[in-house]
Amino acid sequence: MHSGGEMEQETRWGRFRRSEAAQGYLMVGTPALYAILLLGAPLATIILYSFLTDGYLEIIRDFTFANYREAWTNELYRSVMLRSLWVAAAVTAVTVLLAFPVAYFVSFHVAPDRKSLWLFLITIPFWTSYLIRVFLWKVILGFNGVVNSGLMGLGIIDEPLTFILYNVNAVVITLAHAYAPFAILPIFVALEKIDRSLLEAGQDLGESKVMTFWRVTLPLAMPGVIASVLIVFIPTIGDYVTPALVGGPEGRMVANLIQLQYLKLDNYPLGSAIAVSAMSIVTVVSLIFLFLNRRFLRGPK
Repeated sequence: MHSGGEMEQETRWGRFRRSEAAQGYLMVGTPALYAILLLGAPLATIILYSFLTDGYLEIIRDFTFANYREAWTNELYRSVMLRSLWVAAAVTAVTVLLAFPVAYFVSFHVAPDRKSLWLFLITIPFWTSYLIRVFLWKVILGFNGVVNSGLMGLGIIDEPLTFILYNVNAVVITLAHAYAPFAILPIFVALEKIDRSLLEAGQDLGESKVMTFWRVTLPLAMPGVIASVLIVFIPTIGDYVTPALVGGPEGRMVANLIQLQYLKLDNYPLGSAIAVSAMSIVTVVSLIFLFLNRRFLRGPK
């Protein structure tokens, strides 16, 4: 026979299983377990490896900070990380600055029944593989590519340009094109949420269109701009394919350096330390932009 306490406990457990909270935990539990197994476990392994010692074709389980000292004091590694940070910042700036006018035009100057068509056209680059798009830019920017052939055909240059491929310039151009749709869509969503009556009120009060844009439209669109910055910056700084294919020796970034340590030099601890260092930089920058986003969403006091 069940005691009164056990029956009460079973009744309480039965009510909990039928509650909305239990259903919510069940829905969240599966993806949480998936994230822990496929994301959390590899990340924890990389962090653990970064504090171990590299041996000849083996990892020695001696705790050390030498890998981080090497990653931050070695001039080669430090310059590659700084280059990655600079390239990611340049790609983000170029992409967002070019994406804002496109999003603004679609939001304010395209008829409502045609906006879906424009958004459809913006997402067309996603129809092809990212790798194929990078190869296409390699063909376009090549020594005998479309750009050089076109400029020579028009008589603008006498010999092919060499500074547009296998360097940082090619990486910035290719990544800016690849992530353009990711920057356009968040800005478009933010612009669509702006109450048009606020813009009319600003002009009724004597503000010019330029000042209305500067004081009303741009501040209200900043959450979308900051979201675009994060969406572009975070994957760009860790991109591996584009620097490997169009960057050349001058355009290699931190992901290529990590690949070198893991697969070529078999130095897992140092590669892990470089990876954790890069993730830490991305985390700090992301937190700064998230703080700015919260300030814009909160508005002036």
